[in-house]
Amino acid sequence: MAFGLEAVQAALREDGLDGWLLYDFHGSNPIARSVVGLENGDKMTTRRWFYLVPAHGEPRALVHAIEPHTLAHLPGQTRRYAGREALDRELDALLAGTGRVAMEYSPENAIPYVARVDAGTVEAVRRRGVEVVSSGDLVQRFEARWTPEGLESHLTASAALYRVKDRTFDAIGRELQRGTRITEYDVQQWMAGWFADEGLVTDAHPVVAAMENAGNPHYQPQPGTSRAIGPDELVLIDLWGKLASKGAIYADITWVAFTGSAVPDEFARAFAAAAGAREAALALTVESARAGDDLRGWQVDNAARQVLIERGYNAQILHRTGHSLGENVHGNGVHMDDYETHDDRRLLPGTGFTLEPGVYFPHFGVRTEINVYYDQGDARASGPRQDAIIPIG
Repeated sequence: MAFGLEAVQAALREDGLDGWLLYDFHGSNPIARSVVGLENGDKMTTRRWFYLVPAHGEPRALVHAIEPHTLAHLPGQTRRYAGREALDRELDALLAGTGRVAMEYSPENAIPYVARVDAGTVEAVRRRGVEVVSSGDLVQRFEARWTPEGLESHLTASAALYRVKDRTFDAIGRELQRGTRITEYDVQQWMAGWFADEGLVTDAHPVVAAMENAGNPHYQPQPGTSRAIGPDELVLIDLWGKLASKGAIYADITWVAFTGSAVPDEFARAFAAAAGAREAALALTVESARAGDDLRGWQVDNAARQVLIERGYNAQILHRTGHSLGENVHGNGVHMDDYETHDDRRLLPGTGFTLEPGVYFPHFGVRTEINVYYDQGDARASGPRQDAIIPIG
């Protein structure tokens, strides 16, 4: 197994579970595929397979007869099925003596990032008298923790993103002073080139959003239709990337500038509220880590949103406070969320995430985003924090 059989079994015993039942059909469960080492697509896996890791003893696999080698690289006994009647019988045998298992399941889909197993398969397991609980914290323990090399790669990527951010705002200010017509798409393409200069890779180009487009958190400029950026306008950039090396961890930041010399009070107040929310969430994570407290993702989200609500921006909240960071920009760890979902997973030492509160109006929006590394006994932001909108006019 990718994380070591002994380590997984120790975690199962610690959590009071009889086993972890990993299941996939045709790539439906990327978490399970990663755990058993099938993420590279080097085997044909078009049929259902199960792999039960018990808290004690030898693992047991169940695979289709036409794909008998699907899990041959893993420890334990393997049984085969072909028809659906055989699958039914073999599931009985696979789960015999098992009372409580973890699966990639979330009650009422509260955490959809974990909910990778279909309802029918969960029903089939329960019909055999087995209790199914969420594998959310197990996944975190083995999927979301950064290695020392991963942390170093994140810090390197973070520093590169801040350089791209500075270069972007400098270029916007310079070109506007020259009287050059520039669009959001133009700026995005400059940034894409600077990513290449820095050796960064990403799953999408940065967000560059001016004025009303900044009120759309996932706005993406398009060629031919993107907005021109003019004087005395707000510009939001959201950029994320990582090194091209294996195991590299993403960094993800958002900053806001104003293409004039004096930031309007409406913009400044909104940004101050978002920055205050970010600081409240960061303070809670630092206090929790230093005290060794049990802290959940929903609690961090509530700490940030309470600041926005108290400052009168409740109606302008459109998204959660933050997300897990990993080898994917949205990682498999806990998200800072009690708004879109109720993320009850624990913050675990050795993991990282974003804090990115924002408020959004039809005519503008602001967001401030930092990255946090949550360690044993401490937590810290991995880059500078924006305190006010930057004038670049």
